[in-house]
Amino acid sequence: MADTDELVSYEPATGDELWRGKYGNVDDIVARARRAWPQWAAKPLANRIELVRRFANEVRKDQDEFAELIARETGKPLWEARTEVEAVIAKVEISVRAYAERTGQKKLDSGLQGTAAVRHKPHGVMAVLGPYNFPAHLPNGHIIPALIAGNAVILKPSEKTPAVGERLLYFMNRAGIPAALVQLLVGGPEEGKALVAHPGVDGVLFTGSAQVGIAINRKLATDPGKIVALEMGGNNPLVVWDTAKLADAAALIVQSAFTTAGQRCTAARRLIVKDSMYDDVMAEVKRLTDRLIVGSPFDEPQPFMGPVIDNNTADLLTESFVYLLSNGGKAISHMRRRDENLPFLTPGMIDITGMADKPDVELFGPILQVIKVDDFDQAIAEANNTRFGLSASLVGGTPQEYNRFWANIRAGIVNWNKPTNGASSAAPFGGTGYSGNHRPAAYYAADYCAYPVTSSEMEQPRASVGVGFRID
Repeated sequence: MADTDELVSYEPATGDELWRGKYGNVDDIVARARRAWPQWAAKPLANRIELVRRFANEVRKDQDEFAELIARETGKPLWEARTEVEAVIAKVEISVRAYAERTGQKKLDSGLQGTAAVRHKPHGVMAVLGPYNFPAHLPNGHIIPALIAGNAVILKPSEKTPAVGERLLYFMNRAGIPAALVQLLVGGPEEGKALVAHPGVDGVLFTGSAQVGIAINRKLATDPGKIVALEMGGNNPLVVWDTAKLADAAALIVQSAFTTAGQRCTAARRLIVKDSMYDDVMAEVKRLTDRLIVGSPFDEPQPFMGPVIDNNTADLLTESFVYLLSNGGKAISHMRRRDENLPFLTPGMIDITGMADKPDVELFGPILQVIKVDDFDQAIAEANNTRFGLSASLVGGTPQEYNRFWANIRAGIVNWNKPTNGASSAAPFGGTGYSGNHRPAAYYAADYCAYPVTSSEMEQPRASVGVGFRID
């Protein structure tokens, strides 16, 4: 528990207080969820689907207001906050289709042998730990599949974006989903740890940093009955190879590295460029980056990116850029901060080809590290030079080179002539290594929200014994 009994959220773009609320009691919240869960699980699937569809309609009614709240609490531009709200709404129908496809019932009749059946059961009470970069869309991507499957849900939003989490659940309650079934746990790291370890929680669905995800994995290593799905960060590579379309390549690089101020787990952190193309590619990227507008969420014209989430994050990113410079990096575009009291950063680009020890960390912000290579094998080796394995992209190259890239890159998302970010909710989403534990979210979230149960069934008992008995 924190020193005070209230959590306060501030707007990154202004520093103004946005929201405050009392810290939650984990034991009480879990107890309510456990009481509410059996009745929800007993509802027909059609009823659960109807209620989550009503939720989508409730969001749709207030989507402009919701987008404004997201923009204020995260600092992201209004245009991007609107796309997040649209993703929240779209997630419902995607999840309905995914549940039918991924967890459908099966029956195999075999005459005198009876029936073999496969059906799915919910786990029970699921803890959803959400991030601050997409405080509505990413938790919603766990919550909706969990509810459809018949689980109760406790959302512990990031302590930096509790207002959005509260509003998300408000829409669910307004749609008729019981308040005890989807609850908000307001709190910081201590409340999150208590929720994860609580014996009344049957599953932990986490989106966030590798450091926290690994701590959760370690904490629950002796509790195999608790389902754990970890969607963590990435030190994602984008490789640029032979292409004449330099303007398009530059646009893909800027989209990959600097959308959401670089605060996406799929953002390109490392740009790996063929030596012979380096000067032309970087000139084009720098030209485009210099035109990029950094501003507040409601500025006109709309900015490409807003601030990072808070001043502490801005300080750490600035220190990281200085560290890279001090250890062999060469600045292409210096990261600058226009106001020391607010977390607005300009995009930073730095050539780290000459660094002896390239740090394998996720710098969660607008920093792009650039590396020159001589041949394609070296590019693949450099791309795989990380403990992470979330997203990777090849820009340019031949179909044969993309086939080599796809086959040899260690990542859960591998793209060609597309950004590293912006993955479809209609496909699985996740990675390997420090990026995840092989339980991809998005379309495959249904897989970890219910477990398969196999049954052999006959209407009357029928059995006989043969070998090993004396004749009567």
